[in-house]
Amino acid sequence: MRLKEVYFSICSELTDDQNLIESFWTEIDKKYCEKERHYHNFDHLENMFRELNGIKADIQDYTAIAFSVFYHDVIYNASSKSNEEKSARFAEKHLKQIGAQAGFIEKISRQIMATRFHDKSGDNDTDYLVDADLSVLGQEPEKYKEYTQKVRKEYCIYPDFLYNPGRKKVLQHFLESESIFKTEYFKEKYEQQAIKNIRSEIEY
Repeated sequence: MRLKEVYFSICSELTDDQNLIESFWTEIDKKYCEKERHYHNFDHLENMFRELNGIKADIQDYTAIAFSVFYHDVIYNASSKSNEEKSARFAEKHLKQIGAQAGFIEKISRQIMATRFHDKSGDNDTDYLVDADLSVLGQEPEKYKEYTQKVRKEYCIYPDFLYNPGRKKVLQHFLESESIFKTEYFKEKYEQQAIKNIRSEIEY
């Protein structure tokens, strides 16, 4: 998948200014290619698009959800608790510059913010986005283990005695939720394996 082509395609729905789109892409590329990103990088975005493209016909506003994928982790700092807010502001700035309507921008901001806690939103598109973001939890054990190792590298500034309790708290939150995935599609596809993976990581 050529992420750049996807990005240019959705931006071109809003503006003909190819130089502006190119400048936006350069910013995005620089962010996702930061050396400390081991999981929250372009591979993660490509995986989300693969998941969402499989249900494209069920997504009400694909353009909006595609923008949300590109921007939801554009700002990522392991020591910050405001990555989603900063990412939403970053998206708003770009979208305003290419003439997006206020309602469209607000929708994308809400979707980006929803990836912070991954709660059920009541909006199908947002729930699809959140579930695609979490789809790695339901992968086969080896792929899941690789994911946990990459996330640990991103949090390497924290020693185990700080990281492990925090990680366990996040995992327990998923297990204590009514369900990890919020849409029937992702629930059926990944829920049971995600529960197994998370329990295995907690017990490790």
